[in-house]
Amino acid sequence: KGLTEERQTIRLDKWLWQAQFFKPRALSAKLVSARHVRVNRVKVSKPSHTVGPGDVLTFPQANRVRVIKVVALGERRGPASEAQQLYEDLDPSPSHQNADQ
Repeated sequence: KGLTEERQTIRLDKWLWQAQFFKPRALSAKLVSARHVRVNRVKVSKPSHTVGPGDVLTFPQANRVRVIKVVALGERRGPASEAQQLYEDLDPSPSHQNADQ
């Protein structure tokens, strides 16, 4: 990609919602506002913060910390199978690693 090509981005709260990490979009916005989400290891506090492919997000979900790499932006909040195409799970926990064995 050339330097003049603009990077495709999306609002952080919208991406978390489209990737189905949180059901109501307001919940993802609330989590970001409370500074519980990191983008490339930097805490962010604005739901409007933009993310794009290659960004690594770290955030709490249920009783665990998720480490997710943004792979695609997505057009809508579709089925779970579609949502899973938007990210790569970088979770190093043993329970995740053994899931496919």
